[in-house]
Amino acid sequence: MEMLVVDGLLRYLHLLAGITWLGFLYYFNFVQTPFFGTELGGGARSAMTRGLVPNALWWFRWGAMITFITGLMIFLYKLMSGGASSVYLLSILTGMVFGTIMWANVWFVIWPRQKMAIASAESVAAGGEANPEAAAQAPLAARASRINTAFSIVLLWYMLAAGNSAVMGGAALTPPAIVVIAAIAVLVEINIWTKTPIQGVLGSVQNTLILGFGLLVLTLITNSALG
Repeated sequence: MEMLVVDGLLRYLHLLAGITWLGFLYYFNFVQTPFFGTELGGGARSAMTRGLVPNALWWFRWGAMITFITGLMIFLYKLMSGGASSVYLLSILTGMVFGTIMWANVWFVIWPRQKMAIASAESVAAGGEANPEAAAQAPLAARASRINTAFSIVLLWYMLAAGNSAVMGGAALTPPAIVVIAAIAVLVEINIWTKTPIQGVLGSVQNTLILGFGLLVLTLITNSALG
């Protein structure tokens, strides 16, 4: 009984933190970034970067951290309690591949570069010089954020599938399926760091969403064929 209560609390925190994380992810990609590209947004960018963005990024990155930690704890609880079916494992491990990369992007790609941008904006506002490295690193953070948006489409599907085996049909866990899916996710992630055609796709919200749904279909085909 006590373990069931703990499991329920973990799921609640996982969901609450996940909504916070993805809510700010979508805000940054669907609202703030396009606004900064307008004439009005360009004029407000410095003030927003120094005032609004740091607070939004706090909720964003800690939402990601709590989502990641509680998700891992739920997974381990399922394994230890013997309640992890093969279909559940296929679903949750697929989601975890994409979710873990998303979490790493937040903490090790996006956040360090956003800190640099905030410090540069504060320096300029105080009469100092802008940090040229901040501008140079900004596209990398933007691509990581767009990839996270695409990955979230896959992540959310498999979170649903983990609690509803009918969504996955007859698919079941096999090592080849997870290996192939992990390879797909890593190859897309590599596009953050290298000059490849997919970087052009990440330049617009519409194409980022198309990429996300394309990845979802690809993982479903992989799981159906190898699972």
